[in-house]
Amino acid sequence: MSQSTAGNPLLHGASSSDVGDTAKAAAFVGRPRIKGRGLAHGLVDDLAQKIQAQTLRPGDKLPTESAIMQAYGVSRTVVREALSKLQAGGLVETHHGVGTFVLQPKSGGMFRLDPAELATSIDVLAVLELRISLETGSAGLAATRCSEEDLLAMRQALDEFEHNVRVSGDTVAPDLRFHLRIAQATGNPYFADIMSHLGTSIFPRTRISALVDVDRRSEYLSRVNREHEEIYQAIARGDAESARAAMRIHLTNSRERLRRAQDAARSAAVGKLADKPEPTTPAA
Repeated sequence: MSQSTAGNPLLHGASSSDVGDTAKAAAFVGRPRIKGRGLAHGLVDDLAQKIQAQTLRPGDKLPTESAIMQAYGVSRTVVREALSKLQAGGLVETHHGVGTFVLQPKSGGMFRLDPAELATSIDVLAVLELRISLETGSAGLAATRCSEEDLLAMRQALDEFEHNVRVSGDTVAPDLRFHLRIAQATGNPYFADIMSHLGTSIFPRTRISALVDVDRRSEYLSRVNREHEEIYQAIARGDAESARAAMRIHLTNSRERLRRAQDAARSAAVGKLADKPEPTTPAA
């Protein structure tokens, strides 16, 4: 047996799924461990380069979170943040319970944002301003153009969101589906295209959740879901004016919640600095 075939699992009776996982895991063997600050950004950069170089091809399944953690020497939180950014950039798609897969690159992605550029809360605030203008209009159009199928998809997303609040599950995915379905319900593909390219990284929750205590998370998410419900009910009634108003209130509230969380974090940081004792100067 030649060296080129000796290690090929396809020639040793392995299943195609095993082969895919083995091949993709092999691509990470010997990767240098990421050090310093910006661990998620470093992981995003490396995975994006693999996708662009077609080391990881469209349709390929990424290794498990645990495999990536071991290969790069990072935590599960870092891996999940990196995958979220890659999904926001339209490079991968996650199917819960199945895995994360590389997407076919879209041509003409003029609205795509580099996920690495959404690194700070200031960036998210800027994109929220864009969303206020964009989604206020899409909610009004959806109220006059949506189908029963659109309403059912919105309802399912909200029900999943509410369920996940109760069980402390993922709320970002159903949140994105709800907003994306509203964009799709306009009947104008450009609304959905822009929302798809913005992706999950622009949700302020990923910033706020790190700044508020755990006990307040459920209260915060329940408030978000009530705002979603107001948007949904207005669209279902065909009330374009109320749909626009509800969406504007929701996104404006999101912006203000993030600003307050930022201010609280800054105040806490200043307080810690103020409490730090001054270094003593040894006597001459």
